Amino acid sequence: MGGRRSGRLPQAPIELDIDRISHEGRGIGNNDGRTVFVQGALPGERVTADIRRQRRRQQEGQALSVVGEPAADRVTPPCEFFGVCGGCSLQHMDPAAQVRHKEATLAELLRHGGDVAPDRWLAPLTGPTAGYRRRARLGVKYVPRKDDRVLVGFRERFSPFVADIESCHVLDARVGDLLSALADLVRGLTIPDRIAQIEVAAGDDEVGLVFRNLRPLATTDRDALIAFGEAHGLLIFEQPGNETTVAPLGHNAERLHYRLDDFGLVFAFAPTDFTQINAHINRRMVPQAIEQLALGPESRVLDLFCGLGNFTLPVARHAASVIGVEGAEALVERGRENAALNRIDNASFAAADLTQIAPTAEWLGGGIDRVLLDPPRSGALEALPAIAGLKPGRIVYVSCGPSTLARDAGELVHRYGYRLEAAGLMDMFPHTGHAEAMAVFSR
Repeated sequence: MGGRRSGRLPQAPIELDIDRISHEGRGIGNNDGRTVFVQGALPGERVTADIRRQRRRQQEGQALSVVGEPAADRVTPPCEFFGVCGGCSLQHMDPAAQVRHKEATLAELLRHGGDVAPDRWLAPLTGPTAGYRRRARLGVKYVPRKDDRVLVGFRERFSPFVADIESCHVLDARVGDLLSALADLVRGLTIPDRIAQIEVAAGDDEVGLVFRNLRPLATTDRDALIAFGEAHGLLIFEQPGNETTVAPLGHNAERLHYRLDDFGLVFAFAPTDFTQINAHINRRMVPQAIEQLALGPESRVLDLFCGLGNFTLPVARHAASVIGVEGAEALVERGRENAALNRIDNASFAAADLTQIAPTAEWLGGGIDRVLLDPPRSGALEALPAIAGLKPGRIVYVSCGPSTLARDAGELVHRYGYRLEAAGLMDMFPHTGHAEAMAVFSR
């Protein structure tokens, strides 16, 4: 937020009317000339709010109660820790209303950020709103002055501290129901104050937990972690340094797996590899991308930001050939591993700087008529000139950052002559302000 801090925070809650909602789902009102962003408030409500942050012209706060009639879209949050834990921001809004809000936000961003609108809208992809989250980085905090406790979970709202929660409604239940048990496990180690975080990675049949240990584990610590894994059916890993130091404890397998049954594919991944956070949406997203690419038996496809081949290998089932390109060499190796695992011989992988793609790059090996890209939240602006230079007939752009998608869509349409044929929301992150989107471009 712009401006300097100005004056003291209000000492008592304030009342204000909420007249609209921000893109990320905060209610917006006005307090004495300042715009106020209120967590937990919905348009049409009058709320009491506790102001937590303040700038010259803006304030941020937390709704404490609704004065009068609640909004029609308000529901009782399904998680008892909502409002304390900062992991979710929209549990007070009906899930169908969340989807409508995110669709409207996507349309507004495309219009204002790229001056574009799709010829048609794809139906939103939705799925379960509980237990969907397969990836997470849980904070761990040893609190010796609080009954010698350990806290495991997400950060508090408006605070860097780990929230005092016992379970997580959106995390895969195989871990979400074990937060108290994990806290007790860490508390019993010889170094409870030197476990910085626990990374969660869940596959279809296995769940991996990576313990970030800032000091070496004692033999008793290793035994306790291994026993916990065996008792709960979990794969346990330690990480004493950077990601290259992740190693299984005991006789763990080093890989987890997920399937895309529509394509007869199995994917192996390491617990710190990037995978889609929501398996249900991923199983619907990949077929939609394949359909929108309109592949034929002669199609040559370029898959940028390909990761471990989540789109690359399904494309290979329907095209003459596909080239997956990724900046991280470790993920490129995982893509090759997965191609071999599934006996696919018409997919190749290359590591390259995706901000500097040369149309003459050796790994391209010829003409490209389709491009799929799934960049990080920062988007793919630097890659667009090279993509346009290949003159593909269709481009499918999968995005976890609708604002950068809008920017890039404007470039593809207004600078490079593409038409935004279709766009749609994929509710990859229910109960949060984050959204995944797909846009389809044609010449």
